[in-house]
Amino acid sequence: MAVLVHAKTDEWMEVRTPHFVVVTNASEKQARHVADQFERMRFVFHKAFPNAHVDPGSPIVVLALKDKKGFQALEPEAYLAKGQLQLAGLFLRAPDKNYVLLRLDAEGEHPYSTVYHEYTHLLVSRAEEWLPLWLNEGLAQFYENTDIHDKEVLLGQPSAGSIYLLQQNKLLPLPILFTVDNKSPYYHEENKGSMFYAESWALTHYLWVKDYQDKTDRISAYAKLVSAHVDPVTAASTAFGDLKKLQSNLESYLRSGIGYFKLPGGTDVDDSAFTVRPLTLPAADAVRADFLAYNQRFGDARALLDRVLHDDPNNVSAHETMGFLAFRDGKLDDAQRWYGQAVQLDSQSYLAHYYFAAIAMREGMPSAQRQDQIEASLKAATKLNPSFAPAFDQLAMFYGMGHKNLEEAHTASLMAVQLDPSNVGFRINVANVLMQMERPKDAIAVLQNALKLATTPGQTAMIQSQIESMQQYQVARERMAQDYREASEETARQSAGESTQAGTATGVAPALPEDDRHGPRRTVKGTLKEVQCADPSLTLKVENPGKPVTLRSRNYYKIQFSALGFTPSGDLNPCKDLEGMKAKVEYFEALNGAVGQIVAIELTK
Repeated sequence: MAVLVHAKTDEWMEVRTPHFVVVTNASEKQARHVADQFERMRFVFHKAFPNAHVDPGSPIVVLALKDKKGFQALEPEAYLAKGQLQLAGLFLRAPDKNYVLLRLDAEGEHPYSTVYHEYTHLLVSRAEEWLPLWLNEGLAQFYENTDIHDKEVLLGQPSAGSIYLLQQNKLLPLPILFTVDNKSPYYHEENKGSMFYAESWALTHYLWVKDYQDKTDRISAYAKLVSAHVDPVTAASTAFGDLKKLQSNLESYLRSGIGYFKLPGGTDVDDSAFTVRPLTLPAADAVRADFLAYNQRFGDARALLDRVLHDDPNNVSAHETMGFLAFRDGKLDDAQRWYGQAVQLDSQSYLAHYYFAAIAMREGMPSAQRQDQIEASLKAATKLNPSFAPAFDQLAMFYGMGHKNLEEAHTASLMAVQLDPSNVGFRINVANVLMQMERPKDAIAVLQNALKLATTPGQTAMIQSQIESMQQYQVARERMAQDYREASEETARQSAGESTQAGTATGVAPALPEDDRHGPRRTVKGTLKEVQCADPSLTLKVENPGKPVTLRSRNYYKIQFSALGFTPSGDLNPCKDLEGMKAKVEYFEALNGAVGQIVAIELTK
């Protein structure tokens, strides 16, 4: 296989800087230069946005290949076909990894513009909750043509293609530009999208230049307003002044010729802090195999991993990647074995700890010993990498599954959102924890904020459905509380000898129902039948080869739903969609002979 043969002819090394890891088959001089470039790029961003968090939760690994052959061995297969666009670099973002792939012999005026563009998005991702789309894309395009030299930085160099497009077409009215979001045709349709991107870049460039010339800070003022949830048009009028005048000034700016910033002087990068070490072939191939796996070249990744594990059976990275591939294929037992071995080989691998625990949580109700291992691994992952949001989210889910440590679960889920504000799933999990804490009003508020971040119609519909269901639960709970108060008052009057209306006196105030979650925890597999709802309670029967089991939940919002081996179509409505489905159900067996209480339902094909 070309991927394997080519690697054996190279000498590999790793350069570690305070914020990046560079893996390359080039010379040490080139490797240091690449590392220096990325540290300088980070410095430029830090200087421009001093209050921004410019470092992601997962390390950024730069794979710098010395030539086209090495680059093609790793780039997406879609670009290998004849006639496809020739890439010089790409940024690969995943929830747990950040990779940059570079071709060091690339030609062109700005060969790494895609890398800088995506790096900008990565650095402002924490602001995606409130950052208007035009400014998000405008900043990415403003920085994509950056050139960093030893003694100066060239910033905001114009794109000839964007200028031509804007000069040949009528600009979008600024009130429209300011309100474009992920659902807008101006963002998705090719012709409209091209104008949106070009004008976003031009306006960002113009405002940046004006702030520099006038010694003002209007972009920051605008950002502060929209971060406080002022609508983008009002914020623009406040920060930039009359929008018609601004549009006229922008048109004149495009006709007058656009320059760029030349920032004299170097950047505060201390290359003496860089560490360089040679890499063995298995170590280099393990990094390349992991990139291939995340780049969806699964066959090449497995072939390379087989070679690595043959030559270095204790390679931790290879074990983690094998676990990732097995998890992707739905082979949970294999995935858990690979990640468990990685934990044993290197207890400092936060990803091994995280995935070991995440997979163990999906296998059903674990033993008490395994629960302790899961909790210990998740806490280890959060300690080893306090910036890795998924570990905090998973810890919150773990406590939620056991309906324990809910305050700690809430804290962990909030930390996940703080680390990755644009992740809608994390916000939904915060709402789920709040529902378990009997705080439906707060849960609804969290989902209403999450709704602003939804990027697809399906995601929007799911969140809206959850909001409506939680609102119904809130009404039902308030009604139940009112009934309880009225019954208590009636009991008090009866005790005082007051007359009561016929049929209303009971002598005992009804208690608000609570789930019986104190018996042994059991698991049953079978087909769900006789599903009945009386919002928010749910009752069902699990038919299996043995004795059918009848179970219930007084609050189905507390049930942990998941699916194994498939993705449910649309939002799951427990009251309508569970009937006839196969599932594994975890429940607490009631000690008094009553109906068991449902904890989790894992749907299967």
